[in-house]
Amino acid sequence: MDDRDELLMTPGPTALPPAVREATSRPLINPDVEAEFATYYESLLDKLARVYDTDDDVVVLSGEGMLGLEASVASLVSPGDEVLCLANGLFGAGFADFVEMHGGEPVVHETPHDEGFDVDAVKETVEAHDFAVATAVHCETPTGLLNDLDEVLGVLQDAGVLTVVDAVSSLGGTSVPVDRVDVCLGASQKCFSSPPGLTTLSVSDPAWAKVEDTEQDTFYTSLEPWRDPSFEDGEPVLLPYTHSVSNLYALEASLDRLLEEGLATVFDRHESVAEQCRARGRDLGLEPFPADPDRYSPTVTAFEVDGRATDLKRRLEADHDVVLSTGLGERADDLLRVGHMGYNADPDRVERTMDALAAVLDG
Repeated sequence: MDDRDELLMTPGPTALPPAVREATSRPLINPDVEAEFATYYESLLDKLARVYDTDDDVVVLSGEGMLGLEASVASLVSPGDEVLCLANGLFGAGFADFVEMHGGEPVVHETPHDEGFDVDAVKETVEAHDFAVATAVHCETPTGLLNDLDEVLGVLQDAGVLTVVDAVSSLGGTSVPVDRVDVCLGASQKCFSSPPGLTTLSVSDPAWAKVEDTEQDTFYTSLEPWRDPSFEDGEPVLLPYTHSVSNLYALEASLDRLLEEGLATVFDRHESVAEQCRARGRDLGLEPFPADPDRYSPTVTAFEVDGRATDLKRRLEADHDVVLSTGLGERADDLLRVGHMGYNADPDRVERTMDALAAVLDG
């Protein structure tokens, strides 16, 4: 448990493992002038690529996970580009806002928030347009829905459409089809169980080519300055700006934990704990959302509570020192969300959470 009694079981930020918290207190290296940082940073990127399970380049940006969503659009979308936004949740639909901000023309292919994407319907939409880029979300955190994107990504690949996938709430907690994605987005505060403040991306060669062909009208949200960092022996690494070194230390500690446990074991742990959470919820008369078990995420469970979410959240925190999240948007008070990702994918932590929820429901 943490030093304090409060149990933070939100779907990001998560509680931090002791080793991750300790890592943030390490003495700083100056990344702009010390060659030692170049060696460190190159090793960090190697570890991140192993967690991504990719041979593509990986990038770490200083900024919360939302930065990755905007940076991918800002870097890949030219004015007038048609962009397919696959949406069955708030974050999927939200990509369209970024596309409009950067001059693109979003085409939103929307399905209900408790359903996946029909591959044939997506194919029809793709054939009717000339898409430069397509965006999708792997795990819709507000509803606990996990999208099976394999076939959809195949359709987009066959059509030569670059793909951007928000895997912020799934990367490091379950298998992500990174090898079929051109830009795959992660974030430090979710399954990595690191402090908020870093965005991670994998970037394919075709995506880099599109970045080079796209006029960059932004600096901080552009990926272009991050391509090919210089790792010359005895020289500082050349980065666009001073990186968040303490957050990088924490991220490295998080990656070490994942790699030491082994990704297959990590994924199995998440599946097991998610089932434990859902089973306890059903025992309490709560049904997971969505209703289709094939759509359940192993990193977050949303329970339907019919207008009681805000009250339940308040009582859990006040009476039991357990912090959960409500839903978002129209479902803000109808869904109560348990984050069992990263460090919180632990049977004891989930058991304490559900015991507290049982007590509140009985009270």
